[in-house]
Amino acid sequence: MGAVKILVGYVPTPEGEAALTAAAAEAELRGASILLLNTSRGDTYIDARYANADELAAAEAKLRAQGVEVTIQQALSEGDVAGELLKAAAADDVALIVLGLRRRSPVGKLILGSTAQRVLLESPVPVLAVKVPSPHD
Repeated sequence: MGAVKILVGYVPTPEGEAALTAAAAEAELRGASILLLNTSRGDTYIDARYANADELAAAEAKLRAQGVEVTIQQALSEGDVAGELLKAAAADDVALIVLGLRRRSPVGKLILGSTAQRVLLESPVPVLAVKVPSPHD
């Protein structure tokens, strides 16, 4: 087994930034590197979750400034973001997956997002799900 890797599912949103911050903290604790995976559900011109070069460069710079080694991958998932995350975790010998979650209404809390739910249920490694800190936290 090689060096410890942490997979972070990154999207250029507050949830993605929360996941990036948590992944960086875990990487520092574990002496791990980060595999940053940004994926889209389809066409990059339509899906704002597909990061552009500037957004990826900013995410990489943030991690490197903290002394964390990072590798970036982008993929078009054709609707299966969870599948891309699980595939990357298996292919790259990942020890932890970090995902950002959206805050939900009380009714919305009954149903977890389908991507996060599938990753939580099917991942062969631990999953750290983080949310954006509220202004009251």
